[in-house]
Amino acid sequence: MAASRSNLTKLSPSDGYAAHARRSAHPKLTDFTGQLSFELDPFQRTACQALEAGHGVLVCAPTGAGKTVVGEFAVHLALSEGRKCFYTTPIKALSNQKYADLCERHGDDAVGLLTGDTSINGNAQVVVMTTEVLRNMLYAGSSTIDQLGYVVMDEVHYLADRFRGAVWEEVILHLPEYVQVASLSATVSNAEEFGEWLVEVRGDTTVVVDEHRPVPLWQHMLVGPRMFDLFGGETQDRELRINPNLLRHTQELARVHTPYGRRGGPNGKRKGPKPPRFYAPSRVEILNGLDAAGLLPAIVFIFSRAGCDAAVNQCVRAGMRLTSEDEVDEIRGIVDEHTSNLPESDLAVLGYWEWRDALERGVAAHHAGLLPAFKETVEELFVRGLVKAVFATETLALGINMPARTVVLEKLVKFNGESHVDLSPGEYTQLTGRAGRRGIDIEGHAVVVWQPGIDPKQVAGLASTRTYPLRSSFRPGYNMAVNLVQRVGRESARELLEQSFAQFQADRSVVGVSRRVDRNAEALAGYAESMRCHLGDFDEYFQLRKRISDREKALARQNRASRRAEAAKSLERLRKGDVIAVPAGRRSGLAVVIDPGLEPMGEPRPLVVTEDRWSGRLSVADFTSPVEALGKIKLPKHVDTRSPKSRRDLASTLRQTGISTPGGRSRRRSDSGDDAELATLRRALKAHPCHGCDDRENHARWAERYERLRSENDALRRKVATTTHSLARSFDRIIALLAERDYVLPDDDEAPVTEHGRRLTRLYSESDLLAAECLRVGVWEKLGPAELAAVVSSLVYESRREGPMAPQVPSGPVSDALGATWRLWGELEDDERRHKLDRTREPDPGFAWPVYRWARGESLERVLTAAESTGHELSAGDFVRWCRQVVDLLDQIRDVVGKSDPVGGTAAKAVTAIRRGVVAAGVV
Repeated sequence: MAASRSNLTKLSPSDGYAAHARRSAHPKLTDFTGQLSFELDPFQRTACQALEAGHGVLVCAPTGAGKTVVGEFAVHLALSEGRKCFYTTPIKALSNQKYADLCERHGDDAVGLLTGDTSINGNAQVVVMTTEVLRNMLYAGSSTIDQLGYVVMDEVHYLADRFRGAVWEEVILHLPEYVQVASLSATVSNAEEFGEWLVEVRGDTTVVVDEHRPVPLWQHMLVGPRMFDLFGGETQDRELRINPNLLRHTQELARVHTPYGRRGGPNGKRKGPKPPRFYAPSRVEILNGLDAAGLLPAIVFIFSRAGCDAAVNQCVRAGMRLTSEDEVDEIRGIVDEHTSNLPESDLAVLGYWEWRDALERGVAAHHAGLLPAFKETVEELFVRGLVKAVFATETLALGINMPARTVVLEKLVKFNGESHVDLSPGEYTQLTGRAGRRGIDIEGHAVVVWQPGIDPKQVAGLASTRTYPLRSSFRPGYNMAVNLVQRVGRESARELLEQSFAQFQADRSVVGVSRRVDRNAEALAGYAESMRCHLGDFDEYFQLRKRISDREKALARQNRASRRAEAAKSLERLRKGDVIAVPAGRRSGLAVVIDPGLEPMGEPRPLVVTEDRWSGRLSVADFTSPVEALGKIKLPKHVDTRSPKSRRDLASTLRQTGISTPGGRSRRRSDSGDDAELATLRRALKAHPCHGCDDRENHARWAERYERLRSENDALRRKVATTTHSLARSFDRIIALLAERDYVLPDDDEAPVTEHGRRLTRLYSESDLLAAECLRVGVWEKLGPAELAAVVSSLVYESRREGPMAPQVPSGPVSDALGATWRLWGELEDDERRHKLDRTREPDPGFAWPVYRWARGESLERVLTAAESTGHELSAGDFVRWCRQVVDLLDQIRDVVGKSDPVGGTAAKAVTAIRRGVVAAGVV
């Protein structure tokens, strides 16, 4: 306190008064900032002041701007007030990182960690957790929520994630009103819209948007060995102008080099001399160039796991070393700390020694296929500045605190799981946002490696576009629906879904449509006035005209179909040597049938030669009426229609037969004159009073406009109707299916959820209902631990790509249980189709054999080698990740049915069998 007073005395009277006023108004923020080594930016101060004043906050700012300071202030408030704070993150890696940061600041006793496979000091005053853990606590009615004061939702823009985004909205909607929420998001273009929704569902919320990057970002393109600035000044409209030297240089190179991956002309055929190949700098050359320019550390985004690993190998083979001897010693100590609990027998198969050698040289890969211990080591070494270059997939851009001085993009295309797609401006911004370390760098650098086919204008468009809208992915699922019904009842559940950000956005999307409907209604009134007839109801008269037109078209279609059917029958009667007349088109004239072309499952396609020496197959479409043989020609046993001489001889024979083409077209009389319905409509039309109006055709033109606009307006109204309350209707369909399968009781508000439904409330899986069905029917009851693990894996595992062979599965009980699981899935999918619901993903047995062998006690080397021998390559990191997901579902099954239940007891044993060696490493 004394230090604070002495600081005040050094200020001018006005500045001192302002500082005193700030301290009086926000004493806790003053205490907090007194512990920091830097001044808060205006957006950070605004957000923190709002929190201290009792408001919720939404903070949208670029990567590296310092949003987490606001989250840390929420922690400070909770500790000072004796309340709890939950700090939620989207991924375990970020949870681990934030847990370490908060422990360093507040001590291990004050901070806990809860993720899917880790539990440390879960009753602490401050707990870091993944968002799913908090969602599960809310549904379980955990008493811990009673003391909760603050929830920090880091990376809240994850609610746009198509697979997991719903969890964020569930948490926001279910948190008690007394909990203050601090939502931290990347810069999104519709922050105000998201903020309005938060105000609607959470009450008073302050929206703080800051688009200023604390570290300026420079954009470059690497063209061969030369680095160019992407932009070169501004236009008169203050827009960034592309560097003219870069444009000129790339255009010259593009003229003489084939675009990357293209082999020739539009059909892939090479035309003219082979163009010279353009050699982009190698990854080793790129890093050496960045090192020489003082632009390391760098993240090189490659968008391929194999590409990242290959890049590290290239650097090692080239003898690259970016570290000093002192740094190597420090690296070794950190590596030992993170990997000490890995079994020595597994180090070779894990590629440990090669990985360690690369780290000591200052290079590493970072992707989802890495062992968790390896990934965490890379993250710490990079943050400490000991690893100078990381080759990464885009997963690194998702929240993990690994800023660099430079970010390099090798390509502007990535594989999204289904196809190769261009990077969006939002993705480009997210990736390059890693460049520039606050407090270390005065500027960051983003480098795109040029290849033929890449246009600097495309890069400039990505770099200068700031559009990154937040779109909700919230949809009710089975677990969510049954939890809502159990907690708040069906009607309240529907009301809660109506409050979701998804419905908020859907309703807003139809605001413009609704206005259009209103404007169209006004126009329709004007059209109705213009078509008014003094003799009678012109709309009624016009509808008669429309019905006549519709009937005539229907009869015409029937006639065409009838003629086609008759023509098809006549073609079936043709035989080899028959001479026929082709009535119209380019092949009109006489033709001789070489082969009748009868198709057992389709219409005949006769092979013919015409009098002008054309040969080919005809179809029903070539004939407007039934075909008749006009004569016959004796043909040789084998006719080669590919031979010009053979076709010439046949054409000559045709002309010598003396058969002539029938004159005129044979047209079938329309049946419309015989149609009773059409005759009745025509009589009614002539008898209508408006038929005698002198201004009839003018009225009809207005009536036609009226009809067209009315049809358009009806379609718009249907769109509004289907969009409004869309989530509630989806919820109703889910409840209907669950009621059919005995998970909820349709007419019981007191106890709406059955025993099977209560099980479903505690199964959090993409295939939650399928898992519940397997437990309900008992298809897993006779399985042993390894067998149960194998079958359960099919509900969580998802192959990254199809292998050359079908996945192997253990025979006997595993194969039988998988078959029964599949049959249940098929029945469920049929019900989902009938109820117009999203389908449950098909079980994938691709991990059954590896987890079965592992649970039986086989070594990691044998398990991974066996997987590779079947064509389904499995990295050690993927193996551990999928094992932990199987363990997670087995844990849920054990808790749902209890250890005393045969399946529950087996699930507990299966968890113990799997959780060993590398799978257990790092799990508390």
